[in-house]
Amino acid sequence: MPVGAITNYIDVAQLVLWVFWFAFFALIFYIRREDKREGYPVESLRVGKIEMMQGFPPLPKPKTFKLPHSGRVVVKPGPEQPQYKLNAEPIANFPGAPLAPTGDAMTSAVGPGSYALRADEPDFTEAGEPRIRPLRVATHFSVAKGDPDPRGMPVVGCDGVQGGVCKELWVDTAEPQVRYLEIDAGGKRVLAPMPLCNVRGKTGVVEVASITGAQFKKAPTLKSYDQITLAEEDKVVAYLGAGKLYATPDRAEPFL
Repeated sequence: MPVGAITNYIDVAQLVLWVFWFAFFALIFYIRREDKREGYPVESLRVGKIEMMQGFPPLPKPKTFKLPHSGRVVVKPGPEQPQYKLNAEPIANFPGAPLAPTGDAMTSAVGPGSYALRADEPDFTEAGEPRIRPLRVATHFSVAKGDPDPRGMPVVGCDGVQGGVCKELWVDTAEPQVRYLEIDAGGKRVLAPMPLCNVRGKTGVVEVASITGAQFKKAPTLKSYDQITLAEEDKVVAYLGAGKLYATPDRAEPFL
């Protein structure tokens, strides 16, 4: 028999190929099970009622994760109940129909305004300190020389109406950059994500195209203005995200 042959029909190269295919499919099976730790079982309305679906392969066994710094324990997959009431209704009677918000679209937590109820604790640095802080607390940070400082500038919405005045910058102490602008909206302090703010250094104005000037007063507030929790971050970003579609009635209409 040729070198490497075990029988007339099987040789070492063939066995190695079989081992490779077995290991490859085992890896795919393992990965597909592990990626079902979030968001499964899936809700399906195809049969006219809510049905929990797992698909193939089945869900993995629950695993306990102990988070650093906070010591909070998370079990995945675990029982996941709806985090908040769905303030929306389908626009048509067929599975998968788009949802239209009921009530105030800006606060209905639907579409671009949806959010997850994450932990009501700050995002921590490796040292165990809150990661996002205002400059009045993170005093070792400052605005770079030559860059416009938005503090004291009026903040206007998409309609050109002033919604408040920028009072402070919130920085990410782990990745030195500005994350939020703190705005005084008529006695109420709110935050606006920096990517949604346009600081006009020459005119001395901060433009926020996501919402109108009047809608600043309805933005979510924080329980402490020395730090922001993960849950509060989601709500702050979701409110201005909702404005991209719901701030004015014409934004929710088709272009054509």
